[in-house]
Amino acid sequence: MALNEDVKEHLQDMKSEAKAFFDANIDYYSLLGFKVVSKATGFILKIFALSLFAALSLLFLSFAAAFAIGRALDSNTYGFLIVGGFYIVAAAIIYTMRKAIIDIPVLKKFSKIFFD
Repeated sequence: MALNEDVKEHLQDMKSEAKAFFDANIDYYSLLGFKVVSKATGFILKIFALSLFAALSLLFLSFAAAFAIGRALDSNTYGFLIVGGFYIVAAAIIYTMRKAIIDIPVLKKFSKIFFD
């Protein structure tokens, strides 16, 4: 009977240790998920804020360049057409090189956030 009680006691100990182990793992992975989500959210917000200010700056610089080119050519229409054409060419270049310029760096950044 003592052997039976010993086995029963060890099984109860194993059960309580397994429960503690699983609880610790759940806590660990919850914290890890929180860390990954918070880093990714911070990264996305930083990119959004920087993009917003860059877009506003680019807008005002584009108007200034269009008016300056227009004044030099004595036609604001030509100034705006030249600036617009520049953006179309830049968009075409970025579109053709989108994997090297956008996709791969973003993937590397999110991989670093997720796997570190």
